[in-house]
Amino acid sequence: MSERFDVDAVGDACPIPVVKTLKALRGSAAGDTVATTVDNEVAVQNLFKMAKEKGCSATSEQIADDRFVVTIEVGAGVAVASGEEDAVSCEVAEPESASGIVSGYVVAISSATMGSGSDELGSALMKSFIYALGQQEILPETILFYNGGAHLTCTGSESLEDLRSFAEQGVEILTCGTCLNYYGITDELAVGDVTNMYVIVEKLSQARRIVKP
Repeated sequence: MSERFDVDAVGDACPIPVVKTLKALRGSAAGDTVATTVDNEVAVQNLFKMAKEKGCSATSEQIADDRFVVTIEVGAGVAVASGEEDAVSCEVAEPESASGIVSGYVVAISSATMGSGSDELGSALMKSFIYALGQQEILPETILFYNGGAHLTCTGSESLEDLRSFAEQGVEILTCGTCLNYYGITDELAVGDVTNMYVIVEKLSQARRIVKP
């Protein structure tokens, strides 16, 4: 006769829900089910990932605003080695807004050109990079421009249309004020806001993902 193992992981931080579930799986047999209750969608995703790795099928049900039950069907040949749960790492999904903007995802652009060698080629590459960035399914939360990159947010930049599209979708466009002053283009800023080094350091130090072309 098949059995159902109930696991309470409400209030547990990652990777504890997965660890508890693995321990329950270790004591189960083919045909059994392990039902783990958690309080966040990240835990649900991590449990699904673990179930897939084990070759098990899984379903989830939201039973309240902050309560989810993930039910794993134990298949034949599923085995959890003793101590395996101790090696579980936490994989946290990146928070994503409805518009596709990922929280903590920052792009830092320090030059009007991309790469070294030909400035003409580098300028074309940077234009292509910014365009391609806007075609991705996920968008950065913030794009920082400093040093030579400050020219890209000013009048005459070939990337203004793309950067304005970012801004319209809610992406934060920030350009270093000291850099604008140094190049004498403060009055030419055409998209986004002026920022300072304190904010730049804060954005970079708190970022979950940093892309620097």
